[in-house]
Amino acid sequence: MYKIPLSSSVYFSILYPKSTPFWLCICMAARLLAFEVADLCLGKPPLRSLSVSATVGDALAALKATEDNSVSVWNCDHSKRDLNAGDENCVCVGKICMVDIIFYLCKEENLSSPTLALKSPVSVLLSKFKGLVRHVEASSSLLEAIDLILQGAQNLVVPIKSNNSGNSKRKQLLKSSSMSPTVHNGLEFCWLTQEDIMRFLLNSISLFSPIPTLSIEALGIISPEFLAVGYHSLASSAIGALSQSLVDQTSVAVINDDGTLIGEISPFALACCDETVAAAITTLSAGDLLAYIDCGGPPEEIVRVVEARLKERNLENMLEDFVIKSSSSTTLFSSSSDEELPSPTRTLSRSGRYGRSTSYSARMVRRAEAIVCHPGSSLVAVMIQAIAHRVNYIWVIEDDCSVVGIVTFATMLEVFREKLESMI
Repeated sequence: MYKIPLSSSVYFSILYPKSTPFWLCICMAARLLAFEVADLCLGKPPLRSLSVSATVGDALAALKATEDNSVSVWNCDHSKRDLNAGDENCVCVGKICMVDIIFYLCKEENLSSPTLALKSPVSVLLSKFKGLVRHVEASSSLLEAIDLILQGAQNLVVPIKSNNSGNSKRKQLLKSSSMSPTVHNGLEFCWLTQEDIMRFLLNSISLFSPIPTLSIEALGIISPEFLAVGYHSLASSAIGALSQSLVDQTSVAVINDDGTLIGEISPFALACCDETVAAAITTLSAGDLLAYIDCGGPPEEIVRVVEARLKERNLENMLEDFVIKSSSSTTLFSSSSDEELPSPTRTLSRSGRYGRSTSYSARMVRRAEAIVCHPGSSLVAVMIQAIAHRVNYIWVIEDDCSVVGIVTFATMLEVFREKLESMI
């Protein structure tokens, strides 16, 4: 498990020099509050998108064609086309990630015929929870963005401001992409997430002094309510909890009978797999699933267990799909030790195969280990740890590894929002 340091006195003495004039702090706070959403989107890539009329198979192909974890889904009303502007009235109605497809294939009615399930309309994957994706203007304030996130929005859809020179460079960079960004209403759009806002606030962390130096326990932001599954329980029994964690942007803890944290099954880790992990979820225990998704390549013995149990349940179609797609990935990993990582010039694709790339993405081979801290950890230390591991939460444990609770970006944002309100 990853742990974070409990003390950083030297670090904080640099962050918060006592000689900082009060008037300078006021000026810096005013400057922070003056930032617009567009300022947080500088350099962000434009969204790849699907039409709401696409199929689940189209969504699967789109996700495999991009390194993004999700694709946006748009509904364009052609009847409201502006003939003068030449644009359509298009709205982003949601987003799709690999986990949505995996959970859909795990449904009882789709187990016997996964190929047929892929022909279903993509709308079956869209979350029933309203407000997870919200459109905002580029001129919206930082506070408005934070308020929408705290109201439950996962992604804010922001129009990218036009810049002729910038756009030409952007188009040149995207020419080689197998999936080009889409223009809606004459504009390109990008996502703004909790992580983006937290990274932005970290750059001005000294303005919130002394709050970032306080422990998460003292701030009261540790939630004792969290999602969990027993180590020996069926992985399929955790699908409901995993679906909820996808909405909450958290994870499901895997614990033993004593309540000790063994690991986690997170939507983040599952998103790095391909659709065949649905077979593993259907047949394995939670503990075996941890080993299956760990470090990007399932052990051969666990692959054989999945195949045998699919045969026992007469799931021939899922078995055929699983065997074809898993055989190449197990061959790749059979000659590598657990400690070895792919070459820096080759990355692991979602299907378990190496693809050509100029850089190595650690996200694609993230282990199923839980990232943890202690109740006495400072807010800024936990914040940095979460950002470094590209997650929206950190597990809080005691010295004996029993779970105290979970701290999330959402609860951290509430603390920063309250401080920003006092600045006004």
